[in-house]
Amino acid sequence: MSSNPFPPGFTPRSDFLRLLGERGYIHQCSDFEGLDAAARAGVLTAYIGFDATAPSYHVGNLLVIMMLRRLQQAGGKPIVVMGGGTTKVGDPSGKDETRRLLTEGDIAANIASLSETFAKLLRFGDAPTDAVMVDNDAWLSSFGYVEFLRAFGPHFTINRMLTFDSVKLRLDREQPLTFLEFNYMLMQAVDFLELNRRFGCILQMGGSDQWGNIVNGVELIRRVDQKGAFALTAPLIATSSGAKMGKTAAGAVWLNAEMRTPYDYWQFWRNTEDADVGRFLRLYTDMPLDEIARLEALAGAEVNEAKKVLATEATALLHGREAAETAAAAARAAFEEGRLSGGLPTLTLSAAQLNGMSNTALMVAAGFANSNGDARRQIAGGAFRIDGVKISDANAPVALTGIEAELRKGNSRKRLVIIDEPESKAP
Repeated sequence: MSSNPFPPGFTPRSDFLRLLGERGYIHQCSDFEGLDAAARAGVLTAYIGFDATAPSYHVGNLLVIMMLRRLQQAGGKPIVVMGGGTTKVGDPSGKDETRRLLTEGDIAANIASLSETFAKLLRFGDAPTDAVMVDNDAWLSSFGYVEFLRAFGPHFTINRMLTFDSVKLRLDREQPLTFLEFNYMLMQAVDFLELNRRFGCILQMGGSDQWGNIVNGVELIRRVDQKGAFALTAPLIATSSGAKMGKTAAGAVWLNAEMRTPYDYWQFWRNTEDADVGRFLRLYTDMPLDEIARLEALAGAEVNEAKKVLATEATALLHGREAAETAAAAARAAFEEGRLSGGLPTLTLSAAQLNGMSNTALMVAAGFANSNGDARRQIAGGAFRIDGVKISDANAPVALTGIEAELRKGNSRKRLVIIDEPESKAP
């Protein structure tokens, strides 16, 4: 069961805070009483900002996207702020080095790709509680440098900025922090002010590592426009064993189907640690709490059934019910019935591509490793099999006995390899 995230003596009366509290999304709030009253007074408008540093988000980002979904389910209005402007600077939070600067073309392409994820999880439109998507480049790039400094610089002190984790942790580790990155928290605060003026947005949400940046925005709104606003953060999620959520030995668990298939996404959730099943069902699915409580109480081998429900429901939320059921059926056929299934992810290679390909290269091509070095280490550990035969020589050429073979990594990931023979040409 999720623990009570609220201060002693406080019980939320709004659907919004009650829903977030019951499902485990709350870490810290600037004013629980005030936010609860605002949520009861009318349509609560809140935003989360998302920089466009890659063409897909990963499972680690999914928690805060789900917060916007819960806001909408509770009758509030979500604003998705795409960081076309802030991505040009780069958020230093949680990073030991400066992010790679992207071109405007890269940023625009990433935003177009990332928008697809939000379209799956939020309802967009013109109704009072429909979600809105905006790009902060629309206002951030319109400021002249001196104008920006004169308008907002007097409201921030270097002394206070140095105390925020995004700055302090970098300096404590004696890692350089560029002046470009130092401006990021000002830009995020201006985002909140601009959204408050344009949309009446009074709440910014985010992960707990964003607390300092969000509070800066609350303070800026108070100082400049003499209005109240709120900060609310979610806990940073780790598995029961301490692993960072969304990170695996093979890399990030991407949300875009082009970067991680629905089948592999299903398998990620199926491999959840026993102690995390109930928590993840509350956070990452829409299942009723009473049904989650029933599944959470399962023990022994029965917990595997709860994991399958988690995998199917989480995959259905992101990729659709049909894709989730197909992935579940493919996994059942491959692992429980011992047969190959057309629902498994497929790697198609031509005979020319396969000719001379090493086991290492095949493992990378199948998405089972991030690099040749990673593949060699996993092969040395006995993680890779072809048609049930363990591969021990990383440099040996791939040996297939037919035009179709099963690749397996460990006990949970499978691929079909199909050799696409070119049509023979007439003499």
